Amino acid sequence: MSGSPNVRLRLSNRAENVLLVRQALSGLAEAVGLDAIALNDISTAVTEACNNVVLHAYAGGEGPLEVELSTTPEGVEATVRDHGSGIKPGVQAAEEVSGGIGLPVIQALSDSVEFHDVPGGGTEVAMHFEAASTEPLDEPGSDEGAELEAIEHGIPGDVTVMTVGPTAVARGVVPRVLSTLAARAYFSTDRISDTQLLADALVAHADDTSSAGHLSVGVSVAPRHLEIRIGPLQAGRANALFGETAMDGLGPVLERLTDGHEVSASGSSEMLDLKLAQRG
Repeated sequence: MSGSPNVRLRLSNRAENVLLVRQALSGLAEAVGLDAIALNDISTAVTEACNNVVLHAYAGGEGPLEVELSTTPEGVEATVRDHGSGIKPGVQAAEEVSGGIGLPVIQALSDSVEFHDVPGGGTEVAMHFEAASTEPLDEPGSDEGAELEAIEHGIPGDVTVMTVGPTAVARGVVPRVLSTLAARAYFSTDRISDTQLLADALVAHADDTSSAGHLSVGVSVAPRHLEIRIGPLQAGRANALFGETAMDGLGPVLERLTDGHEVSASGSSEMLDLKLAQRG
């Protein structure tokens, strides 16, 4: 996949995390105006590639699932990567993979698919889909140095790290992913709505606050709690989001929706840590 992807996800290979990938795909499709038929084909193929990692890459254990999604003038590129035993055509019989439909579905729905060895072990499945989009995107900013040290609760499967750009893609992806994680944290319907409002507010002002052409978001999930790290933000902008003088009245909204925040330096930029808890 050439250049920086529009969406990069780093997850555990837990089965429930495949839904986060599908939500990210839906957000990307919305940003570029993909039709429902194209989205369904892409989502099905990428889901099967992710399921292969869930079922086969780590011999029943847990390990990283990495997904990269990009739009190009010709369509959509998707890469699914593991760092385990991997799977390739000819290594495992197709009928043994993902209930007997994994590899055939990927090969049937993608216009091209390549399998690559990952240094140190694992497999990368690179898929290309020809799909016309109606909304061209600006190039995402370089995500060099954008890796986040996610807030750990000691449960690897409950940590999600994603990098999203440009802002048009973040607006579709970030609220979907955070809302899904809020549901996983056993938030009430009202609190899930609060989480989506928070995400909408943050990405709506990403152009004014981000110090790069992308946003990186790390999320840690525990029962009735979410901890979110977002950045990189321009120096001084993280604290400026809070308070009565914040842009477009955003400060009171953030204060009402969150249960605490902290700002930390990251080179010449800042990271914003937010806490959300189930209330009542």
